Amino acid sequence: MFSFSTIKDYHIALSNGHTNCVTAVSFYIKQIEVNSHLNAFLEVYKEEALERAAFLDLFYQKNNALSGKLHGVVVALKDVICYKGHKVSASSRILENYTSIYNATVVDRLLQEGAIIIGRNNCDEFAMGSSNENSAFGSVLNAADNARVPGGSSGGSAVSVQADLCMLSLGSDTGGSVRQPADFCGIIGMKPGYGKISRYGLIAYASSFDQIGIFAKAIEDVAVTLQVIAGEDEFDSTVSTIPLPDYPDALNSNGKKYRIAYFRQALDHPGLDGEIATVIKEYIELLREQGHVVEPVEFDLLDYVVPAYYILTTAEASSNLSRFDGIKYGYAAKDDFDDLTDFYKQSRSAGFGAEVKRRIMLGTFVLSAGYYDAYFTKAQKVRRILFDKTQEIFKSYNAIISPTVPSPAFRIGEKSSDPIEMFLADIFTVFANLTGIPAISVPLFKHSNGMPFGLQAMTAFEDEATLLALSKELIAINNHL
Repeated sequence: MFSFSTIKDYHIALSNGHTNCVTAVSFYIKQIEVNSHLNAFLEVYKEEALERAAFLDLFYQKNNALSGKLHGVVVALKDVICYKGHKVSASSRILENYTSIYNATVVDRLLQEGAIIIGRNNCDEFAMGSSNENSAFGSVLNAADNARVPGGSSGGSAVSVQADLCMLSLGSDTGGSVRQPADFCGIIGMKPGYGKISRYGLIAYASSFDQIGIFAKAIEDVAVTLQVIAGEDEFDSTVSTIPLPDYPDALNSNGKKYRIAYFRQALDHPGLDGEIATVIKEYIELLREQGHVVEPVEFDLLDYVVPAYYILTTAEASSNLSRFDGIKYGYAAKDDFDDLTDFYKQSRSAGFGAEVKRRIMLGTFVLSAGYYDAYFTKAQKVRRILFDKTQEIFKSYNAIISPTVPSPAFRIGEKSSDPIEMFLADIFTVFANLTGIPAISVPLFKHSNGMPFGLQAMTAFEDEATLLALSKELIAINNHL
């Protein structure tokens, strides 16, 4: 029977003739069918994936060589990443039948290195949510406990890796939408720094925050995938032009000891689950015993990060989503309407879900003439203060660690009636998006309720190499407990 551990081991098995790409794809198609109740996939490219697998197997037979770094690797895409000739709906009725006319840059790079794209994952509508309960096509279920949420907005992408429905997946992270579901599902979720990966072909939520991220079960797989999809792109002027380091090689840190900071206010926050706080404090002591310097730093802005984040992201969302009006594409009102304005109102009211409409209205409000300075301008000032403080911290430390989320995965429906409580689920993750730094959630712990939870690590801008190496060390220390 087919099994997968890491890309490296998979490639060794392919080279030794112990398996092939068709066998791998067939296995995952079966897994998806058996686990269809999880609702992780909106569409599975069954025939196409099998045809590509057969092509790659033939390529190997003829050339006795792999076609690329991701030869035969089975990948799933969040339903906000464009794949030419395939539907991309942002899990919204307003784009339900839209077919992409081009590839996102990340898709081109995956395919160039031999990856097999098996389907598109369910997500919160337009990536707006922390539970994956906001999809127009139904909630995604956590494979560890079907009564609980998988996190959001990239819940389908996280569950597809958690439940072995693919080898790795891509999501998007605007305020924690890769790291939070990774935490809830007990897998690795990495958000590179802003501009590390091209956003060309990513349906925008908040353009100055959005970043494509990676889900996997092995840090080595995250490193090789980042190597493939990151880097300069002529279609995205915000992408970093700094040459990429060798990320897989960076994992060989040779026993380096790190200087690590943590926010005292985060671990003592009243909203943090007591068991999570205790376990992380104990883990900090373990890190010190292993020779790492781990010190608290004062951070009195924690209660400002969520309000600043939601003011800025909803403002950008109200602008980005204004293009979806039912004229050129997307859902169009069918009933009688009085004029063009009424047509827009009916189309957008029926096409968008409640959470998306809430954020569009909030964003329009904070950008209005009477409230722009009171809200948007102040939030931008908070963002600048956070950026400056972050720069100062990284003059003395290699990394910052914190909880990823304030609690383990909560039950479906538990927070859906209280938007503020749902927003506060992002309290520890939005910091990295506000400042643009890379961040990762690594699966280390298990709660007494049986659900997994992880630890978040963050490093300086453009220093994903250190983040990956540190993550490998964090996992190794935990495995030797």
